[in-house]
Amino acid sequence: MALDRQPGIAQYDAPEKDLYEIGEMPPMGYVPKKMYAWAIRRERHGEPETSFQVEVVDTWDVDSNEVLVLVMAAGVNYNGVWAGKGVPISPFDGHGQPYHIAGSDASGIVWKVGAAVRNWKVGDEVVIHCNQDDGNDEECNGGDPMFSPTQRIWGYETPDGSFAQFTKVQAQQLMPRPRHLTWEESACYTLTLATAYRMLFGHHPHELKPGQNVLVWGASGGLGSYAIQLANTAGANAIGVISDESKRQFVLDQGAKGVINRKEFSCWGQMPTVNTPEYNAWLKEARKFGKAIWDITGKGVNVDMVFEHPGEATFPVSTLVCKKGGMVVICAGTSGFNCTFDVRYMWMHQKRLQGSHFAHLKQAASANRLMIERRLDPCMSEVFPWAEIPAAHTKMMKNEHKPGNMAVLVQAPRTGLRTFEDALDAGR
Repeated sequence: MALDRQPGIAQYDAPEKDLYEIGEMPPMGYVPKKMYAWAIRRERHGEPETSFQVEVVDTWDVDSNEVLVLVMAAGVNYNGVWAGKGVPISPFDGHGQPYHIAGSDASGIVWKVGAAVRNWKVGDEVVIHCNQDDGNDEECNGGDPMFSPTQRIWGYETPDGSFAQFTKVQAQQLMPRPRHLTWEESACYTLTLATAYRMLFGHHPHELKPGQNVLVWGASGGLGSYAIQLANTAGANAIGVISDESKRQFVLDQGAKGVINRKEFSCWGQMPTVNTPEYNAWLKEARKFGKAIWDITGKGVNVDMVFEHPGEATFPVSTLVCKKGGMVVICAGTSGFNCTFDVRYMWMHQKRLQGSHFAHLKQAASANRLMIERRLDPCMSEVFPWAEIPAAHTKMMKNEHKPGNMAVLVQAPRTGLRTFEDALDAGR
C-alpha cells in the first residue's frame, strides 16, 4: 500500500448530541452545536496558567473552501505562549474575535468539507500546516504565498486553533498524516519542521547544499532537531549549540557533526558599543566561540549559514561567525527582539540577513513527504493530557521541557494509538 494512502474507516455507532466530552466520538461527520476549547480572552492576557481557560463555545461553521477537522492531538509551540501573554502583539488586535483558541499544529480527521473542496473527504486522516492566505493576489498565483498581504498563521493570527475538539482550516492547509506515527507524534512536528525546511532550503541562492556547514542554535529543541536532520538529508554538516550539557548526546544522535555548549562562553545579549573596552572584551570572547566552530569544521572554515531563532541573546555572534557571502536566517526572537550587530562585518563581508516565516504549502508538503517516507524522526519528547495544556506551555516558556517537540491529547483517549479505530476501541 502506498505510504500516504487513506484506508476507509470502519462503521461505528454513536449518539447525536449537542456537546461531547473530551475523547467522546460523535458519529462520523456529525457536527455538534458546541465544543470544549481552551480559550484565551484579552482580559486574561498573562502566563499560560492564567490566560488559558476551558470554555464551551460554538463549533465552527465552514465556508466553501474550508474544512472542519476533529482534533485528535495537537502540538505545543512558543506562539501559544505569545498568544496567552499578548506579546509581541495581542491576537485580538488581528482577528478581533471575543476569544482566541491557540494551537498551530494538529493531527485529526476531516469531519466536514465546504462546497468547493475537492481534494479531501470526510474521514481522511490529516496533519495541518499553519499558513493561511486568501489565494487571490499575485503572490498566491505565481509568487510566494508567504509574501501575500493576506498571509496569516492559523492558531495565532486566527481565532480557531487546535486546542479544541474541532478546528476550522483552509483546505490547502491539509496534508496526509504519516500512517506509521501515533496521533500525538503526527501532531507535534509540522510547524517546526516546515519552518526549518524553508529556512534551510527556501531562500535562493542560499539553499543549504551538500558539504556546507550550518550553525544551529537551540539544537535540542523542535526547530533545531529538524534543522540537524534536514541538514543530514541534504548532505550538509550541522553544528549544534546547546545550553545544557545533558542535551549533548540527544543532539549528536540527531546527526550533528559537533556540539558546542554556549554556557562555556560569555558573549551573549546585546552587543556593547563598538570600539569600547567592553566591545573589545566581547569580541575576544565571540572569536573564542568562533574558534570552537573551527575545531569542528576545520581551521578558518566559517559556517555557510546560521540557523537563528533566539534573537537578542545570540544575534551579534551569529552575524560575526557566518562566512563571507553566507547567510544568517532568522525566524523568531525567543530571547528578545532588540537585535544588535556590528554592521561592518555585514557589509564588508557581504553577508545576507534573511528573515523567514513558516512555509508555503509546497515547502510544507515536501517536508511532510520526508516524514511519510520515514526519513525523519518526529522527535516527540513529552505528551500531555488535555487538562495540562497550560502546564505544557508553562514548561516551554520556562525552557524546562525535554529535548524535541511536545504534544497534547485532545480527542485521542490515550497515547500510542495509530488509527481512528484504535481511538474508538480505547474510548469504549
